[in-house]
Amino acid sequence: MTVPNTPPDPARADGTDAVADAVPADAAPAPYAAPDPHAARDPYALPPEPDPAGAEARPAAPSAQRLLPELRVGAATVLACLVLGVVMGLLWAWLAPKVPLVVDGNKILYADPEGEQRAGADSVFVLIGLGMGILTALGAFLVTRKRGGGIAVAVGLAVGGLLASVGAWGLGRWLGPGRDLVAEARKVGNGGHFQADIDLGAYGAVLAWPMAAMVLLLALSAAFGKREEDPPPYWVPGPPAVDAGAVPQDRREG
Repeated sequence: MTVPNTPPDPARADGTDAVADAVPADAAPAPYAAPDPHAARDPYALPPEPDPAGAEARPAAPSAQRLLPELRVGAATVLACLVLGVVMGLLWAWLAPKVPLVVDGNKILYADPEGEQRAGADSVFVLIGLGMGILTALGAFLVTRKRGGGIAVAVGLAVGGLLASVGAWGLGRWLGPGRDLVAEARKVGNGGHFQADIDLGAYGAVLAWPMAAMVLLLALSAAFGKREEDPPPYWVPGPPAVDAGAVPQDRREG
């Protein structure tokens, strides 16, 4: 009985594959070789998919962290308005015209019945509010111009201007003449003169500051605000397309 001839086993005794020796070393692809940037690319190939592991390694910033800078800007704007509101209250108590009164027996009469002191107090409050609105809007725009402004600046000016106006109104009334007219009349006696307290006859005067600030901020942002570069018109041709399979001039000459 003869044993048929069988091909030799390519596996060696040391466990290596003899067929691997038949492949030239220069023909085997290097596992860590960098891809050739000038190699021809398939124009219909799909773009590589993002690495999910890399996306998980870079978590998105929480919303609180993204809103924190805006909240800081808005809070700083409101705080600056409140500080200027104290200044506005002092100016109003000083500049507002006072209503002169006179004691006539058991009656308190106007010393100048045709006077416009009440309307003058409202006018002075509005003028000071307009000046404060212009000042705060200009300052907020110059400080936040590099960052592009933002909704926090507008909201801070509106809220801060309104709160500051109301605070200035209350502060001016507190610093002005006494509100107890009977006590003041008894103090000066019959025929004596004193001044009435200052107050707003038109409550809409407290809106002068926030309205002026918002209008000026909008005008400054539209005229001098930070702008993004506009894209070119659709009829302007783009840069010439580069053929992926073409060899650069320096490589052809070499």
